[in-house]
Amino acid sequence: MSTPDASGTNTAASNNSVSKPQAATGKLGVMIPGMGAVATTLIAGVEAVRKGFAKPIGSLSQMGTIRLGKRTDARSPLIKDFAPLADLNDIVFTGWDIFGGDLYTAAKTAQVLDRDHLEQIRPFLESIEPMPAVFDQHYVKRLSGKSVKTGRSKCDLAQQIRSDIQAFKQKTDRQVMIWCGSTEIFLEPTAVHQTLAAFEKGLVEEDPSISPSQIYAYAALKEGIPFANGAPNLTVDVPALIELSKQMNAPICGKDFKTGQTFIKTVLAPAFKTRMLGVSGWYSTNILGNRDGEVLDDPESFKTKEESKLGVLDYILQPELYPDLYKDIYHKVRINYYPPRGDNKEGWDNIDIFGWLGYPMQLKVDFLCRDSILAAPLALDLVLFLDLAARTPSLRGLGIQEWLSFYFKAPQTASGLYPEHDLFIQSMKLKNTLRHIMGEDLITHLGLEYYD
Repeated sequence: MSTPDASGTNTAASNNSVSKPQAATGKLGVMIPGMGAVATTLIAGVEAVRKGFAKPIGSLSQMGTIRLGKRTDARSPLIKDFAPLADLNDIVFTGWDIFGGDLYTAAKTAQVLDRDHLEQIRPFLESIEPMPAVFDQHYVKRLSGKSVKTGRSKCDLAQQIRSDIQAFKQKTDRQVMIWCGSTEIFLEPTAVHQTLAAFEKGLVEEDPSISPSQIYAYAALKEGIPFANGAPNLTVDVPALIELSKQMNAPICGKDFKTGQTFIKTVLAPAFKTRMLGVSGWYSTNILGNRDGEVLDDPESFKTKEESKLGVLDYILQPELYPDLYKDIYHKVRINYYPPRGDNKEGWDNIDIFGWLGYPMQLKVDFLCRDSILAAPLALDLVLFLDLAARTPSLRGLGIQEWLSFYFKAPQTASGLYPEHDLFIQSMKLKNTLRHIMGEDLITHLGLEYYD
């Protein structure tokens, strides 16, 4: 067990015996179910960075630094230079989509990036055409598929995805899958999700509790490929797929990219709690007009998103520990589909707080954000960090990668463990994990040695 020393770091002699990650050699294949706004923005952005047309702004893995040792040591390398992450030039993209056509057409339809950006990399985007997707309108009511796989059963569909993966493995050295598809209807775990045997039986028997996103996740994990979920769907957060993840040494993590409004919540709520300021109400509404907004206009899909967004405040504020401050908080979340807004979402929050002697105050936040612009660098980081986890002996057998909670509205944790939502604690957890696997001392910020 390590203990803090006077330098403000953990003296972890055991770190010297940690098996460091294997080198990132060869090509990293990124497989994306759902190649719409987020996926095309990610892929176009990576190519623009590779060509020198843009900077990877918003990506911690590419632009962030990590402090090593004491503050006076002045050791703060870029994360990408500290940990053996895959180089952007070594990334190869593929995926599946229900609409067909190449990615240039998909990016134009999404209307996230302007014409000048797209024209600079048009040949590259036109060279990628998604494969037919596994899709069932029962799970996403507002969409209908044009390029869709057919099969005798969900098991057959899973095998078709595995065949696609196996073909891609012939062209790449390592692979990661990241779900960028639409939000599915709200599902709760059932008996079919409790064991891997039950899940595989359910695939054969067409169990309605197994959604398309779970078919993709199962196929990826069976092939030993890490899986991340950018939507709030019930996907790998069930015992059966956690079991498969551990069995195949294929890392998994949380769900639903933490982009706009929830990102702001995980910044402001910890500030109120740290200062012991009370919160009596938090009203959040969103206006967006992209395909995500259209899908979330369906009550069943909105229920899935609502569950993801509502849990944040309870976990951060801990009303059971601070009843005088947070026990009676009224928390409301709304999403309104407004087509003229497109991908440029508006997240509006009204927060009623109270302070000394109970006197009320208010804070209002109007975040005019671009949903896919915020999501794309998160997706890039997750791909690179999951690949790193798969090459790290001390991480890949864990299954759940809680250190990647930083990126999600709904972080995934071990059974019985509450998730950490505080953005700054999540950041510390992520960077300390990187220090740990690279054999560096953990940083506690104690700092007493500067005043001896």
